[in-house]
Amino acid sequence: MKKLLFLSLGILLLFVSCKKDVPQPTSSSDVAIHEKINELYTHYGKSNGTIYNEPISGDLFSRDLKEALEAAINTSKADIEKVKKSDHPDEKPMIFEGALFSSLYEGFTNYKIKSVTIHGKKAEAPIEFEYNMAVPIVTWIDTIHLKDTEKGWRIDNITFDKTGNSKDLRTRLKDFTQSVSQ
Repeated sequence: MKKLLFLSLGILLLFVSCKKDVPQPTSSSDVAIHEKINELYTHYGKSNGTIYNEPISGDLFSRDLKEALEAAINTSKADIEKVKKSDHPDEKPMIFEGALFSSLYEGFTNYKIKSVTIHGKKAEAPIEFEYNMAVPIVTWIDTIHLKDTEKGWRIDNITFDKTGNSKDLRTRLKDFTQSVSQ
């Protein structure tokens, strides 16, 4: 009987000690923000195919960012069609390559929400990323900016780490749209 009790206690302690050191949401706003960030990186994080094949979510992105994303995607789709109908259909159209919502072109293999800081109707959440498919392993921190709308928290921008080639998501979208228009 004592052996079974000690074994059970040992297994319980093993599970408790394996708990990751991840900050847990402490308020309903924290929970909502964590959910938005996780939705972004589980739905859009691994492939740009999703942005071409599904409507951009108004439940995830602010109205302004959603419009910027749609404008850039529509510009890209128009260029794809233009190239197909051109005298040189084998040329490469302007498409989103690499991870759109992350600093590193290759994307990420893991991410962790470091913290959430709320300032009234705005919030910031630094996200620690890791890409472990290269040696050395690459780590960086991007910051997601959110705003509280009448329909809840929405992602409004992403400030990229110096690892990337853009300052932030809005700038990346604007630069892309302008480069296709030229």
